[in-house]
Amino acid sequence: MTRLYFIRHGKTEWNNDGRFQGANGDSPLLPESYHQIKQLGAHLKHVKFAHAWSSPLARARRTAENTLSLLDDQPALTLSSGLIEFSVGSWEGQMFADVQAKQPQQYDAWRNHPDQFDAKQVLGAETFEAVQLRFQHTVKQAIASYGGDDVNLIFFGHGMLLTIGMESLLQTPLSQIRARGGLGNTSTSILETKDNVNFTEIIRNDTSYLDVQADASNTI
Repeated sequence: MTRLYFIRHGKTEWNNDGRFQGANGDSPLLPESYHQIKQLGAHLKHVKFAHAWSSPLARARRTAENTLSLLDDQPALTLSSGLIEFSVGSWEGQMFADVQAKQPQQYDAWRNHPDQFDAKQVLGAETFEAVQLRFQHTVKQAIASYGGDDVNLIFFGHGMLLTIGMESLLQTPLSQIRARGGLGNTSTSILETKDNVNFTEIIRNDTSYLDVQADASNTI
C-alpha cells in the first residue's frame, strides 16, 4: 500500500487579499504561515517519506523546504512542473470580486461548476482537464518510481490543483469535483493505492494541528 500525503502551501499575501493566484503569480507567505508550517512539521515529524515533490512556485517550495527540515527522516525533494497551480491567465492577480463582476458566468463555473468552465473565455487560462492530466501524470509517475508496500510519499502543491487533482484520482465526475469545497492553507489530505489505478481517500483537508480559526480566505 502506498500512502500519498498532499499538502497545500501556507497562506500568502494574495490569499489574504482575495486575489487570484495561479501558475503565474506568486506572492510571499504571510509571517504567521511560517508558524503554521512548524505546526505541520510537528504533526508529520515521525512519518517516514520515501520521497517528496513540490511545485516549483515559491509559496509551495518554501512550505515544502521548511516542513521537510523538521522531519526526523528528511526525504529528498524534487520540484515538478506538474504540481504548479491552475493557470488563470488574465485573471491572475485580480480580486475575486472584480472578476466575479466582470465575468460572472465564468467565475461561477470556475468556482462551482467546472464542467461549464470555458477556458477560451479567459485569456491564457488552462482547462480543468489539462490540469488534472498533468497532476495525474506526476503522481502516478512518482508512485511507479517510489511506491510499494507501506510506503509514504508527500506532495506540496496548491489549493485548486490539489482539489481537482485528488478528485480525479478518486474518479469523481468533472461536474462534482468542487462539490466538497476547497482546501485550507497548510492542510493535509491523504490517499492510498495498492495498484496505482484505484485510490481511496483516508482524510481530506485536515487542519486539526493548526491554531487557526476557519476562514474563507484560507480555502480555495
